[in-house]
Amino acid sequence: MAVLNTKFPSLIAGTTCYSKKNHNHNSIHLQISSCSLSYTPPSTDYSSNSSPFTEKHSVERYQRDNWLYSKDPSSFFNTSCCSLPTDPNSIRNEDIALQLPELKKLLEVLRANRQGEDGDGFSNRGPGNVFLVGTGPGDPELLTLKALKAIQSADLLLYDRLVSNDVLNLVRQDARLLYVGKTAGYHSRTQEEIHELLLSFAEAGANVVRLKGGDPLVFGRGGEEMDFLQHQGIQVKVIPGITAASGIAAELGIPLTHRGVANSVRFLTGHSRKGGTDPLFVAENAADQDCTLVVYMGLSTLPSLAQKLMRQGLPPDTPAVAVERGTTPQQRMVFAELHDLVDEVTSAELLSPTLIVIGKVVALSPLWPLSSKAVMMVET
Repeated sequence: MAVLNTKFPSLIAGTTCYSKKNHNHNSIHLQISSCSLSYTPPSTDYSSNSSPFTEKHSVERYQRDNWLYSKDPSSFFNTSCCSLPTDPNSIRNEDIALQLPELKKLLEVLRANRQGEDGDGFSNRGPGNVFLVGTGPGDPELLTLKALKAIQSADLLLYDRLVSNDVLNLVRQDARLLYVGKTAGYHSRTQEEIHELLLSFAEAGANVVRLKGGDPLVFGRGGEEMDFLQHQGIQVKVIPGITAASGIAAELGIPLTHRGVANSVRFLTGHSRKGGTDPLFVAENAADQDCTLVVYMGLSTLPSLAQKLMRQGLPPDTPAVAVERGTTPQQRMVFAELHDLVDEVTSAELLSPTLIVIGKVVALSPLWPLSSKAVMMVET
């Protein structure tokens, strides 16, 4: 089994630092407090303890969203009022309640801007657009040019936990950011609330970007948001992103399909419908030796999944890898045969997000150990 801490230099070039840029565009400009995103990003810490993503109560999250937490609604227009809560944990149970007055105020400002531009107080224009934008698995260099253009022209961006900090640093400085991420045991917004937020802001005329890690339509609930908005008459444009399976497999040098080894690839969700430890029916019809299995969000259900796959006929010595924070400088991975994978993942204390790849193609990676007992440490 191999535990690897990597960027692996022979497989991918180092990450390039991006700077924020301002771009002119034809969408509505929010003529309100310019303090959004007016902070200095913390110094980059690529230790295994830091996260490249927006954790639920991280300082970076409150710095981006600090326009929401002002006690005085009139200070929404005051560039000197935006201050980071001194103790973010003290408001963790009141996040939504604290945000509602400011969100209402933002909607009022958007509507007033539209009426001012129309001149007569009545809008003859249609609603704004909503873009569902995939940001890839974490490395900002994996963004598409179309995604970058949408990010830098948005009025308002609703972003998930797995949109990396490096990607968020590309947002235009006068845009507004709103965290709507979900982690186990903490949903900053329900899916229904996210639907209503997207609808309200689009109806007010804003160009809204919904940022999602990976690809919006691969375990990103983008289909649900698209369906809801389209039924409300809102135009939705989807900008695909590199899904974690493709991005991380390429990072590790694993071909998801390979002639004579794997003739298909299957993406699975490791989630249980009710948040338990059993991935339900997924494994029963997935134990195909000629198929590569890629499991998203599968840490909590991995013990049950591995046992089910082996009971259904997948050989215990099938190569597998679990990859934490793939494509980011904090990437860690565990290579093991299927029967050992759970123990090795537990020993390595991998954290979410972790992607799991199971199949004979894993052994084609140049990182696959020559012996199942080998242990290697690879540093950047």
